[in-house]
Amino acid sequence: MSITSALSIVHPITLSHGLNATVWDESGRAYIDFVGGIGVLNLGHCNPKIVSAITEQVQKLTHYAYNAVPHGQYQKAMDALAKFIPTEQPMMGMFTNCGAEATEIALKIARLQTKRTGVIAFDGGFHGRTLAALNLNGKVAPYKQGVGPLPGPVYHLPFPSQDTGVSAADAKAALARLLSVEVDVQNIACIFVEPVQGEAGFQLFDREFAQYLREFCDQHGILLVLDEIQSGFGRTGKRFGFEHLGIEPDLLLLAKSIAGGMPLGAVMGKEHLMNNLPKGSLGGTYSGNPVACAAALATMEIMSDAEQLAQWNQQYTQTIEKYHAQWQAEGLTCVGPLTGVDAMRGITLLNQDGSAGTEVLAKVLKSARERGLLLMPSGKSRNIIRLLAPLTIEPETLEQGLNILGECLAEAIHQ
Repeated sequence: MSITSALSIVHPITLSHGLNATVWDESGRAYIDFVGGIGVLNLGHCNPKIVSAITEQVQKLTHYAYNAVPHGQYQKAMDALAKFIPTEQPMMGMFTNCGAEATEIALKIARLQTKRTGVIAFDGGFHGRTLAALNLNGKVAPYKQGVGPLPGPVYHLPFPSQDTGVSAADAKAALARLLSVEVDVQNIACIFVEPVQGEAGFQLFDREFAQYLREFCDQHGILLVLDEIQSGFGRTGKRFGFEHLGIEPDLLLLAKSIAGGMPLGAVMGKEHLMNNLPKGSLGGTYSGNPVACAAALATMEIMSDAEQLAQWNQQYTQTIEKYHAQWQAEGLTCVGPLTGVDAMRGITLLNQDGSAGTEVLAKVLKSARERGLLLMPSGKSRNIIRLLAPLTIEPETLEQGLNILGECLAEAIHQ
């Protein structure tokens, strides 16, 4: 095969097609999809409204580089996105091809607007695999190994969350220490944080510390960059994760479920940050492709139905919580706490002694796939199942998948 071996494959199967929360491999075998393309398919595979928008657009204009000649879909989608983001201050921005590109552009904007270079990020965070994004990531393996010096400086703090056991007080103390020992606060351009960490296993940022951090950034002229690449577009039961924290960002990073599977990301920010930048400093040949923009418009139209979003979230959340409680009541000792919030949930797996169940998860991944269920691992110790089934999953399909998962969990503790 001519594909590099550097790509790490979770499930060694080859897919052919999908519909909502089900995918089929090339042999015709069906799988319930709890991976969702790693958080890209909140509205399911081949959502009819998104497919219709793509089909219509692809017959009109398949591409134009916006910075060469503007096209209407970019303008319509950006206007819709600005209205879709629930902030008091108006947002504006640009489209990118992916989340990592959005991260890189946010770093550039922060440097240009503050004339500073320092960045604070958090342990366990993930912001991309491009060179500058690598240094923001809160873990070394496999991302930073062997690549040498990275753009910086970047400083990391412990991530305060009920899911990590790090309190708001702990994080405040760590920040105070950082600024007294490592770096002058006047050298910090921005702080990057995920409202709910994805790669780390769906850990919700502490609300008290989030609000403290918002005030801290305002006090010191530091930009607060919220990475909603995975937590955005309904994943947490709200349009965006920051709504759970009672704060608003200076810069907002988006991608994944923004366009129903089409490659699209965005950097959004307050007007005074997104304007007054050097002409030509931002842009990209494929950024804001008209077909992807059409998909984004359809996505936002669907997700603007607040009642429907709340219904999906309630059904999804209640079902997962019911099964999790049932497994613990049945004495499945490998089942630890649920992480995250509402429909953005992880299931922690443990060994009998309470340590991280890394091998347990490996067994469950394999046995679930053999039974027709695809799962996604996460967490520092790779012992947390990230549940990323589409929000639109049929109730019976969700329960069928969780029943399979329960069988695999029971099997794992008896091996």
